[in-house]
Amino acid sequence: MTSTEASAATRPKNAVVILLDSLNRHMLGAYGGREFATPNLDRLAARSVRFEKHFTGSLPCMPARHDILCGALDFLWKPWGSVELWEDAITRQLHHAGVTTQLISDHPHLFETGGENYHTDFTAWDYLRGHEGDPWKTRPDPSWVGSPKFFDRFMPYDNSRGWFRGEADFPGPRTMQAAATWLDENAGHHDRFFLFVDEFDPHEPFDTPEPYASMYDPDWQGPHPIWPPYIVGGVAKGVLTERQARQVRALYGGKLTMIDAWLGKVLDALDRQGLWDDTLVILCTDHGHYLGEKDVWGKPAAPIYEPLGHIPLMISTPGVAPGDCSALTTSVDIHATLTDLFGVTGEVRQRTHGRSLLPLLSGEAACVRDWLLTGVWGREVHLIDGKRKYACAPAGPNAPLEMYSNRWSTMPTHILTREQEMPYPDQRAQLDRMPGSAIPVIHQVWDASDPAPFWAARRFSGNHLYDLDEDPGEERNLAGTKAEADYRDQLRAALEELEAPAGQFVRLGLA
Repeated sequence: MTSTEASAATRPKNAVVILLDSLNRHMLGAYGGREFATPNLDRLAARSVRFEKHFTGSLPCMPARHDILCGALDFLWKPWGSVELWEDAITRQLHHAGVTTQLISDHPHLFETGGENYHTDFTAWDYLRGHEGDPWKTRPDPSWVGSPKFFDRFMPYDNSRGWFRGEADFPGPRTMQAAATWLDENAGHHDRFFLFVDEFDPHEPFDTPEPYASMYDPDWQGPHPIWPPYIVGGVAKGVLTERQARQVRALYGGKLTMIDAWLGKVLDALDRQGLWDDTLVILCTDHGHYLGEKDVWGKPAAPIYEPLGHIPLMISTPGVAPGDCSALTTSVDIHATLTDLFGVTGEVRQRTHGRSLLPLLSGEAACVRDWLLTGVWGREVHLIDGKRKYACAPAGPNAPLEMYSNRWSTMPTHILTREQEMPYPDQRAQLDRMPGSAIPVIHQVWDASDPAPFWAARRFSGNHLYDLDEDPGEERNLAGTKAEADYRDQLRAALEELEAPAGQFVRLGLA
């Protein structure tokens, strides 16, 4: 038996991926956080390899899931979307390989326009209703008088919230309980399985029952502001008072601690079923969430600073001792790890951008990549090499803006019209090809005269360059120094390697 065959023979049979949305790395005990209690996340970290330099790829919610499930970095081509005609989610390859796959989620975007086709190739899927923008109920529960007005305009959550009477009724707890139940009922019944728990907490609304609602700010009086603003300079501009700012941050902490408690039920099921002996367990997120760092709140139009883009990743695998890994990694690497684990690497149709993390876990490699790209479509493109982060903004007008997609959609806001969220294709649209695909794709270009599609219509603050080792708070912008020229060259080379659209080079002044 060769060393490669021996390694494959001892690999885990199964994989469990638990994605907690908007999970702030710097607030977890395992990463040095002391502000909020996260005992079960810390419990998982104690038996895992904890990745120290893991960063976002495509942002926000659905683009990040595209990274993980399809392995293709897509923020350079489109803002938000489903599995394309030329792509397969990993579940399709796993189906052909005889792996049982299960999705358990309360994430509403998976079941809205723009989220199509991620769930369809799972062997089975379970959707727990009522979170955020999920149109679950047509009216509030009239018998429930404890539900305040949550927002300055109607949101679907206003109809749903009154139906949650206790902690176990909230979508996050129901999702984690469903995952624990699935493990108890299915462990040992399938030769190999992949369980994907896509849990929307601690994403807003930061709505929890007691004791979590008052856990970190017991002196607050009045209704809780469970919908945080999305703004740069929230306190400085008077959108939040200092007192309200403390409360919003405390409400995030309450939701973090609540979902941590229910994560414990999944870990208990892994214990009961002895699954740690043959199962790879990944804990990840799509991105963080600003809660006043640099007076930034939510996920507004701004460069991707550390609280949003530097994210946690923990992997527990049989036979690998817990510890830290300082290798540079990003979200598409999770897809590559899973295809490597299940032996379906060569069966992926689309061009992918990930690097398997199994060599890092086994000790066969000390690094798998020298750089990564991260960003939001139509915003800055960021290059990170593990030491420095370079955010390149448009050199002039934010144009041309290009979209390559056969599934025309963007994030449903429940506030804007469909046309405001994403203009429709017009006479400038043409057929083109995606890198790695021969299937025709609609290529739409917008110029500076067009109303910018959602996300891209906000101001920019120029280029940013930070030394993450010496300046982790990103206070000293090195853009404009001699060092920036080197990073512009590196970014241009990275975009060329990915065969990024030509418009990106023009938009960023790299042509």
